[in-house]
Amino acid sequence: MEERNIAEDTEEFEQTNDLSDFEDNDSDDELYEHHRIIVDPKQELERIDKFLMNRLARTTRNRVQNAIKAGYVLVNDSHIKSNYKVRPLDVVTVHLPDPVRDTGEILPEDIPLDIVYEDEDLLIVNKPTGLVVHPATENWTGTLANALAFHFQKQGLVFPGLVHRIDKNTTGLLVVAKHEYAKNFLSKQFFAHSIERTYNALVWGEPMPESGVIRGHIARGLKDRRIMSVYPDGERGKHAVTHYKVLRTLRYISLVQCNLETGRTHQIRAHFKHLGHPLFGDPMYGGKRIVKGSVYSKYRAFVENCFTILPRQALHAKSLGFIHPRTEQFIHFDSTLPDDFLQVIEKWERYVRV
Repeated sequence: MEERNIAEDTEEFEQTNDLSDFEDNDSDDELYEHHRIIVDPKQELERIDKFLMNRLARTTRNRVQNAIKAGYVLVNDSHIKSNYKVRPLDVVTVHLPDPVRDTGEILPEDIPLDIVYEDEDLLIVNKPTGLVVHPATENWTGTLANALAFHFQKQGLVFPGLVHRIDKNTTGLLVVAKHEYAKNFLSKQFFAHSIERTYNALVWGEPMPESGVIRGHIARGLKDRRIMSVYPDGERGKHAVTHYKVLRTLRYISLVQCNLETGRTHQIRAHFKHLGHPLFGDPMYGGKRIVKGSVYSKYRAFVENCFTILPRQALHAKSLGFIHPRTEQFIHFDSTLPDDFLQVIEKWERYVRV
């Protein structure tokens, strides 16, 4: 997801033990159980959203409904809808991508930020590769959120939390709200799918047709929950749509533009793997091996050299457009591809000319 947003099905809760807020997260974390409630034997039938709203601290019915829609609430280990009525001895669990912590505090850290725009309501950050967006397992510090907390502290502001996230090894643009009103205003646009998000990706092979729409429900894998799987007939997962256009073909790989209609976890990575064109260098989705081309040693050495230059999935969040919370005017931001991305493209251009 590939971006995930604060109110879509791929959202997650803020790192806390209640349902007070949502964040999106494109990290590779497992889901962790935060709440387990065994329904009283004398419990009368009651809608699950109302049931949880009355039992979890600092939450609302709308937040609970969003959590259920996101697939984070299970009853007897099965996904349910908001109108499900709990029954005596039902086991209700809430699972989140981040493990339980004693505190949800994000400690300010002086980490350099590439800020491409900032005003009194928001800022746009160009995230480098390798930077985790939000504290999580093994990354409680040194994240983009820690850097933002420090940046806000210098301005006498309290960091309100993230609106959306991208993977640790995906580069590109993120919008950050500077106060709660801006955060809620932007979150509603993510929920309505009105945010314009464009990604550039290098994929193996040449997708045909050269432009099209990828549709396929996305769900966590049955064997490895870190990896998302595509289910075309929709028997599992959540509706996902990716629009794509091939920008350049280099015989063995292609530069592709992707526009997200939905924002599911690892959406672009999972969809292109499903098409048979995994992202170049993507170890989780089969892209860090030779998918297209010969097995001769010279070619293999060339590809390995490219993997060394770009040791990650070749995915960049290139542009972002949305309605500004104060002016209510549409604004748009674009970015250049990072150096590792450009170096690999140039190497392939030289290689195919030989």
